[in-house]
Amino acid sequence: MRYALCLEYHGSGFFGWQTQQQTPTVQECVESALARVADHPVSVTCAGRTDTGVHSLGQVVHFDSDVERTERSWILGCNSHLQTGISALWARRVDEEFNARFSAESRSYRYHILNRWVRPAVEKELVCWIRVALDESAMNKAAGHLLGEHDFTAFRAAGCQANHAVRDIHKIQITRTGNYLDLDITANGFLYHMVRNLAGSLIEVGNGNRNHSWVRDLLENRDRDLAGVTAPAAGLYFLGPKYPDRYGLPRFPFNAFPRGQDQS
Repeated sequence: MRYALCLEYHGSGFFGWQTQQQTPTVQECVESALARVADHPVSVTCAGRTDTGVHSLGQVVHFDSDVERTERSWILGCNSHLQTGISALWARRVDEEFNARFSAESRSYRYHILNRWVRPAVEKELVCWIRVALDESAMNKAAGHLLGEHDFTAFRAAGCQANHAVRDIHKIQITRTGNYLDLDITANGFLYHMVRNLAGSLIEVGNGNRNHSWVRDLLENRDRDLAGVTAPAAGLYFLGPKYPDRYGLPRFPFNAFPRGQDQS
């Protein structure tokens, strides 16, 4: 039997998603918790890997088990064995053709920026702090050049193992709420560090160092050395994947992003 499980996690306490020599990782913690519920070893496949310090509000994984548990039992059992910083949100029985990674039609991320001159304290590990005022209108103009299918070599990290750099961005938008700016982006897929590299370049436009057309030139030049720096991991959230309706899986409410609201 195959199950889909949705997770949220605070990435600052983990060395990314994927199991590796450095510990703890989200994957190893989830597999260990599920194994205790299933009473046998469990291997999970995720919708999208996240790096050290990156958070998730809707990571979806699938796993196989030969034991029957109710969806509630999977959730409660898993959470009782997970360490602080990871929670299972829902579980669903799915058919065996479902694959958390390859069945996804798109994935969505949010890059969360605190834009004020005073550094954060409570939200230190949850936001990217930019002290210089950012112009979200200029950033949105620049982001417009990124819509659609392009070669994103200029925003691809050196360690990227993808076969090619062509991706299709379905949506990209920057919105401001008081001192907070959110870069929301949905695409058919992402390259290694792609969102953080895009954020770094859009911040360069927002602070007035670059014109919005510079982002278009970066796409055409395909040179990572010419683009902006990689933005910090703390501001990045994997919101979740979108799957075909036939799987009947819940969809993450992208407008319900928990955060402080600056009313000034």
